[in-house]
Amino acid sequence: MSWFTAAVLGLVQGLTEFLPVSSSAHIRVVSVLAGWDDPGAAFTAVTQLGTETAVLIYFRRDIAAIVKAWTASLFHPERRKDHDARMGWFVIVGTIPIAILGAGFQHTIETSLRDLRITGTVLILFGLVLAVADRTRAVRRPKPITELTFRHSLWYGLAQSLALIPGVSRSGGTISAGLFLGYSREAAARYSFLLAIPAVLASGGLELFKLGSGPAPAWGPTMLATVIAFAVGYAAIAWFLKYISHRSFTPFVIYRVLLGVVIIALVATGAVAAGAGATSG
Repeated sequence: MSWFTAAVLGLVQGLTEFLPVSSSAHIRVVSVLAGWDDPGAAFTAVTQLGTETAVLIYFRRDIAAIVKAWTASLFHPERRKDHDARMGWFVIVGTIPIAILGAGFQHTIETSLRDLRITGTVLILFGLVLAVADRTRAVRRPKPITELTFRHSLWYGLAQSLALIPGVSRSGGTISAGLFLGYSREAAARYSFLLAIPAVLASGGLELFKLGSGPAPAWGPTMLATVIAFAVGYAAIAWFLKYISHRSFTPFVIYRVLLGVVIIALVATGAVAAGAGATSG
């Protein structure tokens, strides 16, 4: 992987990680259209450490309060009803599904699920799911994040695990789940970002050891992409949270559907190969 390729893919990662359009799908598609080798799951996971660092900094006060309250609740039972303490448990419970499925289906995730036909279809399908979820939310009284429950946090977690399939979108899947459960757009997005922290840090940390060996890209270009993803991702978080406080997800739905149709058409006409550049092993 060249430095230029890494810079472009880092920019793509930062722009798309927090929007409900699937960053892994965009990295895959951009690589194919540019004639580059598929950077692979390791590259994607490591660059996500950059965007997740942006989350840690942007929500640093919320995270600090959650960690402090959750830790205190372990030793002081009266603190267990504190919202921040409960949020700590909600994040832990919501992380269980992706931890189990990610470990159990790692080989499939890194190989066959990177087929562009799957990516295009999933972009369309979950774009429509997001549209229905947003419409469903509009007819209810939106709930704030303070009304989150253990059962709902598990549903969020199951939705997050779907993001293991390129094209679903981690934020898109979890936000859709939150909207179906009756939460406001802002509440659904905020918990979505917090929920991703353990999974992304664990995945990216494990994939770090693969850099520079086998099909994985070299350390230098990957670190450049990660730094760029962090800077762009931080700006994307601020913009996205402000945007959804006043507007619907319709533009993202339209974009997903159009992109999915284009991908499927390119594969169907032979312009690109469905498995072009897919990693193996």
